[in-house]
Parts: sequence; C-alpha cells; structure tokens
Amino acid sequence: MKDPMRFVDRFCIKHPNFGIPGLARYIAVGSGAAWVIGLVNRVLYGYLTFSAAAVLHGQVWRLLSFMLIPASTSWLGIISILFYYWIGTTLEQYWGSGKFTLYVLVNMLITIVYGFVMYAFGYPVALTAEYIYLAMFFAFAVYFPDVQVLFMMIIPVKMKYLAYLDAAFFAYAVVTSSFPYNLLPIVAILGFLLFCGGELFGRIPKRASAQTINFRRESERIRREQREQLYHHKCAVCGRTDTDHPELEFRYCSRCAGYHCFCQDHIYNHVHFTE
Repeated sequence: MKDPMRFVDRFCIKHPNFGIPGLARYIAVGSGAAWVIGLVNRVLYGYLTFSAAAVLHGQVWRLLSFMLIPASTSWLGIISILFYYWIGTTLEQYWGSGKFTLYVLVNMLITIVYGFVMYAFGYPVALTAEYIYLAMFFAFAVYFPDVQVLFMMIIPVKMKYLAYLDAAFFAYAVVTSSFPYNLLPIVAILGFLLFCGGELFGRIPKRASAQTINFRRESERIRREQREQLYHHKCAVCGRTDTDHPELEFRYCSRCAGYHCFCQDHIYNHVHFTE
C-alpha cells in the first residue's frame, strides 16, 4: 500500500499557493482570545465547543471555534498555547504551509464527522481539539525525536520520551473515559497516521536502501550534465536554476534514490524519488 503522504506531497506540489502561511500563529492568537473569554465569561466560553445539535440549529461558528479552546483557563493554558505554537510553526517550516494546513483541516474534519456520527446514533458530545494537538505532538516527535525540551520547566527530556508519555496518556484515556469520549484519542490518531504513518512505519527501510546509492557515480553523472548546461544546480520540482535565480540556495536530498537537487522551497517539500 502506498504511503498516503505521497498523495499529499503531490497535491502540494501541484498547488504551491495552497495553504495559510502562519496558520499556527493565527491558531495561537485565537486560542489566547478564547483563554481570555474563559476567564471572564464561562457561558460565552461554552459556545466555542463543537456540538452537532448546536451547529444544526445555526451555530455554525462551532465548526471552527472548537479548534481554539485551550487545554486550560489557568496559567497552564498559556503555556500549552505557546508550546503548541512552537510545535506548529516548526512543522509548518518543515512541511510547508500547504501540508501543515492540510494536516489541520483533515484532523478538524475527522473530529467533526465523528461528532455528527455520534449525534446521529444518539450520543451528543461537546468536543474540543485537545487530542488533535496532543496527536500533533506525536507528529513533531516523529520528525524531531532528539530535540530536548524542559519537562515541567526544569527537566531536559527528548521529545521521543515525552511521546511515549503522551501515548500512555492516550491509552489511559481510552480505558478510563466514558463512551463516546473514550474514542476521541483513537479519532485523533487517525489523522496522525494518515500524515506520519509512512514516516513512522514504512520509510525507515526505504531510507536505508536510499543510502546504498553510489553517490560518487551519481555525482560524476551530475557534473557531466552540468558541464553541458549553463547552470550548476537545477531544482527537480520547479526547474529553477542557480543561473536564473542566484538568490536561491540548492541542496541535494539524501532520502531520494539517486542524486537529485532541489531549491530551498522544495528541499523539504517534494515527493521523494524511489527509483
């Protein structure tokens, strides 16, 4: 089965203008506003959660506002907003705005569909995005497992170990929460697996095989081609060269099979060559 992320990569390449640049910043600002609302007006704060019944009665803003509800209205809420802002901006820089926007939208839609399905079966639920952001932490840990953060503002811990703790929390919530809330962690994991499952389970062997490429032979082939051209580097995605765009940086991707060059806009935003 092909990695679903390849289809996302192709979509982003074909639609380079798709996405909301700085989406993590907008979410953080909106969450800060929701945090203030939670302090001053708990009734108004309750109108931010997702409720299928309320949406069907015209309160359509809940389709978006549930994404802004912070983890808490105490000072821990501010810390969580800043923490997920950092995670979101890092993933956006790594993936690109289009892919990060798709990640957020897909997880929103999965949660909304779940809410409507539960409502249709007689289980109305008030939903927030708590598990969506906890699953985003998993995504960060997959790509940056050795980055260290200060756990409880004191203890330096690598992200991969915090991800294990996060996974234990998910399992505990599934076992101890009442139905249908106990399914929310599983629903959040679906979006994570869609975008990161290939990297988590399937790309490690491919990455190892890519490293067996004879780079000396490939580099000699590239240099021969370059001598016949009027440029030194050409992006394999957009076709821009260092001659036409001297302001750009060009790099080679070690995860692609072969010896392929990409510009700074596509080095982290391309479909990896496998043959």
